Amino acid sequence: MNARDKNIGSADLAQIHYGDGEFTIVRPGRYVLCAVSGVRIPLEALRYWSAPLQEAYAGPAESLARWQALNP
Repeated sequence: MNARDKNIGSADLAQIHYGDGEFTIVRPGRYVLCAVSGVRIPLEALRYWSAPLQEAYAGPAESLARWQALNP
């Protein structure tokens, strides 16, 4: 999939299956949403996620915040 592909769709929100160290694109799109902040994360910039929770995070701060919220 090319980032400039015009046939992705109007929503551009991708559906992803998050695995350990890799993710699989279930429905093509340009971005996912951060589970903590709601910020759009371009797929090429996606580096942080939780496989057990199936959530994406914009960065290490959001990932840590989510972990701290679940592990008081």
